[in-house]
Formats: sequence, structure tokens, C-alpha cells
Amino acid sequence: MRILLVEDDPQLGDGLTVGLRQGGFAVDWLRDGNDADLALQSEIFDLVVLDLGLPKLSGMEVLKRARSRGQSLPILVLTARDATGDKVAGLDAGADDYLVKPIDLDELSARVRALTRRSAGRAAPLLSHGQLALDPAAHLVTLDGQVVELSGREFSLLQMLLESAGRVLTRTQLEQSLYGWRDEPDSNALEVHIHHLRKKLGSDLIRTLRGVGYTIAK
Repeated sequence: MRILLVEDDPQLGDGLTVGLRQGGFAVDWLRDGNDADLALQSEIFDLVVLDLGLPKLSGMEVLKRARSRGQSLPILVLTARDATGDKVAGLDAGADDYLVKPIDLDELSARVRALTRRSAGRAAPLLSHGQLALDPAAHLVTLDGQVVELSGREFSLLQMLLESAGRVLTRTQLEQSLYGWRDEPDSNALEVHIHHLRKKLGSDLIRTLRGVGYTIAK
């Protein structure tokens, strides 16, 4: 999952970036609202963590512009503004959640998982397919009740495919969710991850539609 983090505080932004990446998320960090607005117009993200007090363009304006363009991705406001009026304004402007600093990283990660679960139209916290189960919170995959060890990228790739079971995801969609700006994948990196997943979970799990993409059948 690819997250756009918009935070102008260097220490907090660095800490959030490291913590979210350790949780298995691909994170792109920007420090001003203008850059964030441009990125949202040109890149694909799964979720935005957005500060309000940003230089060049306020977080509230970034939020309003994204919604005016019809962008429906989850946006979580993370700010020091704790007044009820600020919370109401943020939520009414289109924020999906509102967290006040300082925050606990575990709570932030849990809210990110909840928002992406809801945006995918999924109520249950666990993803399952036959005897395969994936727990995003515990970062755990089991097959026939046995734990399967996956790398961070393998886990994220499997999660995306399970969340979209029955739909075909293109190579571009998968790569843009797996890799941030600082990560330049090798030309065959996606195929390598698919190969490893098939080896660990069964060759029939992931189907390749040549020239189109990959899917897990419902």
C-alpha cells in the first residue's frame, strides 16, 4: 500500500515515515501543500496522511482540491488543531478521519488499516481465500493453519491481490502501490515477487493474464 505523508515537521515526518515503512507501507513524504496537491494530480496513492498547518498551501486547501477533483482515496488528517470546530471543518471538507498530535504510531497504523479496509468495501479485518488467511494487523499469513514467511513486499502484494479478488490488477497498479519515489524496482521485480508467492502458496493461486495483469479468482 502506498501512502502520501504530508508533514512539514522534519522530526515528526521522519519518524512517521520510518514507522509506517516498518509496518509494511510504501511511504512518500512531502513537506508542503503545493507539492502535495501536484503529487495527487499526477500520482496514484492508496491513502493520504495530511497535516493542516502546511507552508505554501494549507492542508485544508489540499483536502478540498482533492475532493473537488473527485478523488475518493482515504484522507486522514493529522494535526495539532484540537478544537471541535477544526475537527468538524476537516471532516465536513472530506476527511475520512481526524487525529490530533501527538499520536501513537500503533493507533495511526490501525486507523490506516481501517480506512483502507472500508475503502475496499471490506468489513472483516482478515482476508481469506480457501485455506489461505492474511492478517494485516499482525502482518501474518497462514496456509492450512501453518504460518508462511513472506517478505514485506510479498505480503503487500498478496494483500492487494486478495483485496481485489476477482478483479485484474495491472502491472502499473501493483508497482505504484508497492514502490515509492525512493524505490526504483528492477524491471522484473514484480515477476520475482509473484514467482515467490506461487512457490510458497501454490502455483494456482495467482493467475497471469498476459498483456493485462494479475488476479486471484474469487
